[in-house]
Amino acid sequence: MDFSLLGPFEARHEGIRVDLGIRRQERCLLAILLLDAGRVVSVPRIADLLWNGAPPDSARGTVHTYVGRVRAALKPYGVTVATRHDGYAVDLSGHTVDVREFLDLAGQAAVAGDPGEQVRCYDRALALWRGPLLDGTVDEALRDRLGGRLAELRLTALEQRAETRLTMGLHARVLADLGPLAAELPGRERLVAALMTALYRAGRQAEALALYRTTRRHLVTELGIDPGPALTTLHDRILAGDPRLDRPPAPLYAVRVRDQWLPWTTSGHPALEFCNTFAGWHHTPEVPGSDWLRAYETLAVWAGHHDLADDPQVDRLLREAAARPDAAAAALAEARAFRTALYACLTDPADVRAFHTVAAVAQQAARSAVLTLGPDGLAQWRLAPSAGLDLPLHATARAAAELLADPRRLTLRACPSADCGWLFLDESGRRRWCSLATCGA
Repeated sequence: MDFSLLGPFEARHEGIRVDLGIRRQERCLLAILLLDAGRVVSVPRIADLLWNGAPPDSARGTVHTYVGRVRAALKPYGVTVATRHDGYAVDLSGHTVDVREFLDLAGQAAVAGDPGEQVRCYDRALALWRGPLLDGTVDEALRDRLGGRLAELRLTALEQRAETRLTMGLHARVLADLGPLAAELPGRERLVAALMTALYRAGRQAEALALYRTTRRHLVTELGIDPGPALTTLHDRILAGDPRLDRPPAPLYAVRVRDQWLPWTTSGHPALEFCNTFAGWHHTPEVPGSDWLRAYETLAVWAGHHDLADDPQVDRLLREAAARPDAAAAALAEARAFRTALYACLTDPADVRAFHTVAAVAQQAARSAVLTLGPDGLAQWRLAPSAGLDLPLHATARAAAELLADPRRLTLRACPSADCGWLFLDESGRRRWCSLATCGA
């Protein structure tokens, strides 16, 4: 059974809404138990909550009666309410409650290392809210007592998601999310700061400054305090037109590494990742900004991100590219041509021309490779510095050659989603989609 408390109280069995046939006070009692599912809620606490701090002398007997009716309503669905010492506990084994799911997702978002994964977790968590906690079942006073922590976590999630989106350059999404909330929550300085930043990046400097004035007036008039240093500093930077507040919009499905946007990792193999684009191969270059391979610096950082080059090599490549921009542009053009041939070779084994193109670059890479002894005592092939600016290309070509000689190459598939087309290995023979969560929905 699935219980929803983040909005009107709902119970569903196998996806179908169920009318438990219990009265409002009994729904309230069930909600109190569900909020602490798996833990004992004492009878005195239940009575205190149900009667808003003033339970009648008959409260204990009435609570027992309510519990009996709730048990009878839940019994057909396998949900039990157990008596434990001086209280009751709901056993949710095999059942769900949206409050617990919200807390789990918010916790996952807080520890997610990838900004895109963090936003996805917050999106799923916030989508569970359909209105105020237990709307229509409890009054405002009881809602504050039961759900004050949940309401605070929801606002924190909204603020954190907005700040993460700003780091990804998604200020338009922040405007859409926070715009309607600014008037309702003028005291949330963190929320106001995110919205002011989004307004500024959207070219609406005057509105950002007006929002600050409105917020300051509320804080001074209603709370007797001035805005905090973070909001005040942001106001001063917006007033001065600080260019550091600007950030270019982030591509879709991207992660930022060394100040470069790279596509999400979806296949786990560098030769396949090289064929990624932000919006999927099917859209390149039709969607503006969909291609990540637009600058040599990005290519060098990508090679380091996929362990095809170590940090000192990446640093050297970046310095050399800055010193020899024409040579870097030529190396980038060669890499882009190689990627087109590689994608064709991987997706169509009968494309002999594409195979020969890939093979020719792989053979060049082999000539510049040296066998070295690693710190673990194992030998490994490394590309010599003589590879120069072609090092990322040659490293990718070596990985591609190894894959083409590997039986796993026969398990290669292209994601069929019209918005993707990314490549992945399917050794199980059962996967339909790549690892991008939004494709196979």
